[in-house]
Amino acid sequence: MAAGGLSRSERKAAERDKILQEEQQRNRLRQVSRILKKAAAERSAEECRLLAESEELVKELQGRSRRREGLKRRQQEVCDDPGELRRKVRELAVAVQNAKYLVIYTGAGISTAASIPDYRGPNGVWTLLQKGRSISAADLSEAEPTLTHMSIARLHEQKLVQHVVSQNCDGLHLRSGLPRSAISELHGNMYIEVCTSCTPNREYLRVFDVTERTALHRHQTGRTCHKCGAHLRDTIVHFGERGILGQPLNWEAATEAASKADTILCLGSSLKVLKKYPRLWCMTKPPSRRPKLYIVNLQWTPKDDLAALKLHGKCDDVMQLLMDELGLEIPHYNRWQDPIFSLATPLRADEEGSHSRKPLVPPQSAEETQSRDQKEQGAPLSSVPFSGGWFGRGCTKGTKRKKV
Repeated sequence: MAAGGLSRSERKAAERDKILQEEQQRNRLRQVSRILKKAAAERSAEECRLLAESEELVKELQGRSRRREGLKRRQQEVCDDPGELRRKVRELAVAVQNAKYLVIYTGAGISTAASIPDYRGPNGVWTLLQKGRSISAADLSEAEPTLTHMSIARLHEQKLVQHVVSQNCDGLHLRSGLPRSAISELHGNMYIEVCTSCTPNREYLRVFDVTERTALHRHQTGRTCHKCGAHLRDTIVHFGERGILGQPLNWEAATEAASKADTILCLGSSLKVLKKYPRLWCMTKPPSRRPKLYIVNLQWTPKDDLAALKLHGKCDDVMQLLMDELGLEIPHYNRWQDPIFSLATPLRADEEGSHSRKPLVPPQSAEETQSRDQKEQGAPLSSVPFSGGWFGRGCTKGTKRKKV
């Protein structure tokens, strides 16, 4: 035995005492927890005595309970009643009309109407996975710009909106007709692959999801640059990555727009990711000089307390009311006029087998477009299993691996 140290038997005895104390503490915790679940009138004298002797434990358990209830409330979807929502939309319409520089921040909530599920909502991918539910997704190639996408494009056309900052990778803002210069797609675009060996970077806009073979820290798509022959990469910024591309992320324009904005409208975003980007919120400015914040979301967001107005409603419902208040017609999406078909770079003959994703296909005639719209109006998109790509990789973030 070392001088001043414990013998082997003494160390074992100390470890046994520690284990025994921890077990007693766990038993006391379970016992107190069961008592707290009872109504005060139903507790016995012995149970009341135990609670009085366990004051710190009671405070800890009550604190845990409050935090759990708070998290549950934040996850709940709340809808303003129709009259209240209309009143709020009228207030929002005044703000839009009076804004000198309006920037819109968009999240997954504006694309759920296109059958692209979000991650965090009550029916979101991560929520369902955590409940052990099986999930499938609509074929993303069938998704089309929603009423909200088309409304935003019209507001920009009318010079009521100066810039759009989006977390979405679905490319629907581009397909709605919003100019590339007016969009910052902070997390990338599923239709764009780039050559970073060319200066400036050479972009290839495709009519299919280019992320089939890519993943976190693995961005090569399997195709090569038509000019220099270097490997092409996708533009997706996965969870845990930092975006490094100039386009389509367009951070420079996003930062400039945020600094100029006197009004910010957040549509369909939980803001749990966007809140981490200080450049978008001008928090270094005095409160009186920060842009006024308007939020449209069914759930709580971490920016609610800073908002001039929070509207609890679906994005399409709010935007329909807003456009009515502004007296603006919402353009109908027409695949015949989808910009992606004129902007896309076709595959070379040797690249035809480089992907298995379903491509976007333009209608062959205006009559086919009309027939297709009438046939598919309100029809759900076909469901497919999640498998790779930017959306499938995002889904796996919500799964917990079993310990083996």
